[in-house]
Amino acid sequence: MGIYLNPGGDSFGMAVQSDIYVDKTGMLVYLNSILGTEKRFVCISRPRRFGKSMTAHMVAAYYDRTADGDSLFGDLSIARHPSFLQHQGRYDVIQLNM
Repeated sequence: MGIYLNPGGDSFGMAVQSDIYVDKTGMLVYLNSILGTEKRFVCISRPRRFGKSMTAHMVAAYYDRTADGDSLFGDLSIARHPSFLQHQGRYDVIQLNM
């Protein structure tokens, strides 16, 4: 059984520390731009073994109000974008990974 409500940033933190991590936080810039619009419902789909779980962990860690986003995202490209502090850590997150 996992934690589904506000899962925190532990999973994403482990990934960032990995030697093979590639910064994909540019996706968060796009997600921030569509919050509060009709296009706010997003399906993140990719072929098998192309990072769907990693993307879900990143999105959950960024928006989760219980995660320490400054330490997780401070060195990544999203931290230099004006929308970083506007949405980081401001929401309750439900994460389901099937």
